[in-house]
Amino acid sequence: MDQLAPTEKYSPYRFFSAEQWSKFRADTPMTLSEDEISRLRSLNDPVDLEEVKRIYLSLSRLLSAHVEASQLLFRQRQAFFNALDVVKTPFIIGIAGSVAVGKSTTARVLKELLARWPSSPKVDLITTDGFLLPNKVLRRDNLMERKGFPDSYDVGALLRFLSGIKSAQRNVRAPVYSHLTYDVIPGEFVTIDRPDILIFEGINVLQPGKLPKDGKIVPFLSDFFDFAIYIDADEKLIHHWYIARFMRLRETAFRNPDSFFHRYSQLSEDAARAIAEGLWTNINLKNLRENIVPTRARADLILRKGANHLVEEVALRKL
Repeated sequence: MDQLAPTEKYSPYRFFSAEQWSKFRADTPMTLSEDEISRLRSLNDPVDLEEVKRIYLSLSRLLSAHVEASQLLFRQRQAFFNALDVVKTPFIIGIAGSVAVGKSTTARVLKELLARWPSSPKVDLITTDGFLLPNKVLRRDNLMERKGFPDSYDVGALLRFLSGIKSAQRNVRAPVYSHLTYDVIPGEFVTIDRPDILIFEGINVLQPGKLPKDGKIVPFLSDFFDFAIYIDADEKLIHHWYIARFMRLRETAFRNPDSFFHRYSQLSEDAARAIAEGLWTNINLKNLRENIVPTRARADLILRKGANHLVEEVALRKL
């Protein structure tokens, strides 16, 4: 059976068209301006004020309700254990999906919307890019062609970071990644200090790990998540968006002499497009099919995009 099909009798999800979903915003006010949305969206992502009204206001309302329920349960536990000195751990939202599908825009828009709800004034955002192994390690281990695959990440560092967050530790550090140099920046970190919400975004954040033989460690990153979102689209559409983004970057960021991809800006349009097609087929498509799409059904909510890069359907896991 296909449990992600709206017609499937035994699906764990409820399905809504974008128009149906938009009505769940109720009286949620629009707290972002068009200029702010323009600043938040990624290259070639058409998200605008109308799309935020259609999809993201309802989503922020739903997530805020989950956060408030978590805070209420925490206070009840405080009373149960008579332990008023215990600190509430951050509510973690995981966002997964393919490259070029719009994860970064979704994460940034949600961060700004959720930070304007009274229940969650402090919202932080971390991507998994900083946890990629340094290029020198990937080259040494012949993994440069698998960058973004599960085995290209420092899984121990990822688990230590999320363990620290969920243990309510102060000043937990995450490494920083440069898209200009296409590498982790040595010795540079961002510090996360007990936010109300942490948004954790990356292509493989819902990827299952290997089960430990002794059962002493947490095997999955998603075990730390309170809510998981998957950004979905047809494979052919993602292919188109990836190539379009690459060709746009060739005319912009790749022009910077310090860019790892600067050499591609010197190629003819046809040669550059051939490179992009090769990167898609040999790396990104393979990763999508083998590692990313198989995690889709582990999400609590799926945003399904159409040809215009805007959300057409929302699937929400039943309670």
